[in-house]
Amino acid sequence: MAHDTSKVSDEAQIRERIDTWAKALRAKDVDGVMSHYTPDILTFDLAPPLQHSGQAYRQGFEEWFRTFRGPIGIEIRDLDITVGGDVAFSHSLNRISGARTSGENTNVWVRATVCFRKTNGKWMATHEHVSVPFYMDGSVRAAVDLTP
Repeated sequence: MAHDTSKVSDEAQIRERIDTWAKALRAKDVDGVMSHYTPDILTFDLAPPLQHSGQAYRQGFEEWFRTFRGPIGIEIRDLDITVGGDVAFSHSLNRISGARTSGENTNVWVRATVCFRKTNGKWMATHEHVSVPFYMDGSVRAAVDLTP
């Protein structure tokens, strides 16, 4: 029974971490966003190159945040969390929206998987994979028009 209680508590802590990450993202708070990642974070993100880590990931957020005129919209849907000991992972469908400095509006659904490690009692993201599917018709166009 104690193991089940611990697992439920761990899942609640991870949900809270995801919620505070989303609040920091909305506010374009790069320090707040980065506080959710381990220093050796490795990510497979939407923007090139194929992988990002550490300081380069932070720099990517700084550059991306400057392309929005106001807050960034983030909606997290179908969040599922699996906890096992001191590691866990989550997956969800996330909607990113907002007004861009270019005058365009962003409104796209992405797929996100995050791997967590519990260090010193705190759940930290150690790997993140964000992607969009692409059409397999030979055009290699990103399928950014899909919705859940």
